[in-house]
Amino acid sequence: MELKINNQTKQFQADALSIQALLDIEIPQKQNGIAVAVNQTVIPKSNWNQHLLSETDDILIISATQGG
Repeated sequence: MELKINNQTKQFQADALSIQALLDIEIPQKQNGIAVAVNQTVIPKSNWNQHLLSETDDILIISATQGG
């Protein structure tokens, strides 16, 4: 499966991948303060396990940061 994540194309072996599974692969160490959009639609965190990604989806992963 080919997915575009934060403007980088990546290949995955899985035929079906949920947002949560993708995050477990891409950023296993930090999953609090994360927002995910698929094809420019924000997906609520409560739907990450159920939302299956499709070939060539455009995914944006945003991580909140602290500043001052």
